[in-house]
Amino acid sequence: MDVQATTLPEDVSVLQQMIRELLVSLRARDRQIGQLEHRLDQLLRRLYGRRSEKLDPSQLVLFQQLLEEAVAEQATEEAPAEPSERPRRRGHGRRKLPADLPRKRVVHEVPPEEQVCGCCGKRKTKIGEDVSEQLEYEPASVYVVEHVRERYACEDCEEGVVRADKPRQPIEKGLPGPGLLSHVITSKYCDHLPLYRQESIFRRLGVELPRSTLCGWMGQAAELLTPLYGAAARRVLCSKVIGTDDTPVRVQDPLLEGRMRTGRFWVYVGDEDHPYVVYDFTASRSRDGPVAFLGDYEGYLQADAFAGYDGIYAGQTVQEVLCWAHARRKFYEAQSSDAARSLTALGYIRSLYKVEDEAKALFEAREGAEPLSSIRLRLRQEASVRLLDDFHKWMKSQTAGTAAGGSVLPKSPLGGAIDYCLSNWKALARYTTDGDLAIDNNAAERALRGIAVGRKNWLFAGSDNGGRTAAILYSLIESAKRHGLDPFVYLRDVIARISDHPAARIEELLPDRWTPLSPEG
Repeated sequence: MDVQATTLPEDVSVLQQMIRELLVSLRARDRQIGQLEHRLDQLLRRLYGRRSEKLDPSQLVLFQQLLEEAVAEQATEEAPAEPSERPRRRGHGRRKLPADLPRKRVVHEVPPEEQVCGCCGKRKTKIGEDVSEQLEYEPASVYVVEHVRERYACEDCEEGVVRADKPRQPIEKGLPGPGLLSHVITSKYCDHLPLYRQESIFRRLGVELPRSTLCGWMGQAAELLTPLYGAAARRVLCSKVIGTDDTPVRVQDPLLEGRMRTGRFWVYVGDEDHPYVVYDFTASRSRDGPVAFLGDYEGYLQADAFAGYDGIYAGQTVQEVLCWAHARRKFYEAQSSDAARSLTALGYIRSLYKVEDEAKALFEAREGAEPLSSIRLRLRQEASVRLLDDFHKWMKSQTAGTAAGGSVLPKSPLGGAIDYCLSNWKALARYTTDGDLAIDNNAAERALRGIAVGRKNWLFAGSDNGGRTAAILYSLIESAKRHGLDPFVYLRDVIARISDHPAARIEELLPDRWTPLSPEG
């Protein structure tokens, strides 16, 4: 790698970050070379070598000789002095099982003939017991709830028959109870288990539940939970900062004769005062989706540089905040074509993230005496603004043809990365003006990870309605997880109560306000 002195920045801290980035890059490259060599060895062995993994007997003889020599050498050494204190092991050994897990006591008794003393013939007395723990598992079970509605009538008049009311069910005249619905929802949208696999699991339990039936239940459950989904969406729109991102999904379309088209999941992550994760589904990646969801929203929108957001920013009520993780990724991918200058850019960006780490460390050291937003704003103004100014000047110098290594080609990977930053500079630097803003949009990207994993299992959405169903159910599951709740317990309780819950108080069932009625919750 040819690095000319005139292309290096003057800032020592940036140079240090460049060196760190270089070391990380070299280690990654060595690791990649090692992986490729390993894969090549496997391929050559598969093509030309023996497939058997048995060891040569002569090799075993060698191991036996080495073992005998080691044993003989150890026997001739003097016994080491007994240490005064045994060193404590760290990070090894079996972890203790949680104390709140139910326990089943199984007593293993000494045989009666061994309870008699062999010397005097007297019966032995129990002096204690040794207890060891073993973790066991019982498969899930399904059971039938019989709703018995008693009837009463007058024996003399034989009129005025009364009957107990039946509680409202999640699906009127439907088969599933709240627990079963919650289990199917959680299995698919939290544990990424497609309905056809759940169908086979229920069959092993002795119940025939076709996937078409399960799919219908998901749609009805989403319709039941739509008011709660709407309440979460309204709360997200009250956020000062919303993080958003999108990911594609294949959708079946009957008009295309079995072929697929591409739909879109969008995620909207509320701030700490409005801690909800809400998904939306659209049939395409047009600006209509974000425009319809955001409506009259006023605040900061943190996203990538998707052109569909431009109309939202045009009204001046929504401030654009871009993601430095997106920008960094472009420079990282440009290393293969221009490693020296890419590492310079990565050094600048790492310096920016170092300021964020320092702010977090200072907040933790002061134990929350000063708000994190206040600390971040102060450090950003002291350090990040200067780093951004230096980085901006450096990028301009690379595109102006004044760099000693020559001007960066606009169509090169590095040229594209620099152009992305310079053309979106105001939005990239906006995070330094408010401590409530994040340096990147990783929270929204993490929120899409569950859909990306699930997509590899269920492969596609059956229709646009199926996409909207998934968006509603994903929203409630991810919002529950954000608050540390068990999605199954939360959904089971909410599904059981929402039919009779007053619509004006629907926000009481949101994850951060939810109080379970069931003692198991």
